[in-house]
Amino acid sequence: MKRTGIVERITKETNISCKFTLDGQGKAAVNTAIGFFDHMLNGFTKHGLFDLELSAEGDLFVDDHHTIEDTGIVLGEAIKQAVGDKKGIKRYGSRYLPMDDALVLCAIDLSGRPYFVYDVTLPGQSIGGMDTAMVKEFFYAVSYAAGMNLHIKMIHGENAHHIVEAVFKAFAKALDEATLFDDRIKDVLSTKGAL
Repeated sequence: MKRTGIVERITKETNISCKFTLDGQGKAAVNTAIGFFDHMLNGFTKHGLFDLELSAEGDLFVDDHHTIEDTGIVLGEAIKQAVGDKKGIKRYGSRYLPMDDALVLCAIDLSGRPYFVYDVTLPGQSIGGMDTAMVKEFFYAVSYAAGMNLHIKMIHGENAHHIVEAVFKAFAKALDEATLFDDRIKDVLSTKGAL
């Protein structure tokens, strides 16, 4: 049985629906009307070997903030649903990921306790029309909605596109690792007995 989360969020600012499957094949059907953001979500899906159906309508006449932040909330909630009770999973995942000039580290703990650390410096204020400040806001929203401890650190990089793409792909690979089953783990990986 595939682990899937289905979430819909409707506000006065956005209307977002998401179906996220952990045990997928890297298939994405994504439309947020923000081209670069769609490109990043497609890369996240492909490199994490997830499946993602996501549709977002937002008040882009204002800017891209509400659409991207709310998409982070919805994706985080869908990840939390898909992970379920966390029995038998590795819980932790990390990845150094290179993308040409860029090198990024992402580390995840599916602890149930949200915490977010972001150490990334992006040159320029936009990529393909997307506000670069929204990368941080997106992952903050994901981490808190999913209840995950998420650290993202840029080791080095010069090209903003490469840096952000490395961030999304590193997150995908770390999440994939953290949600893999390990036959040695019979319950949840915690001395508390619950996550």
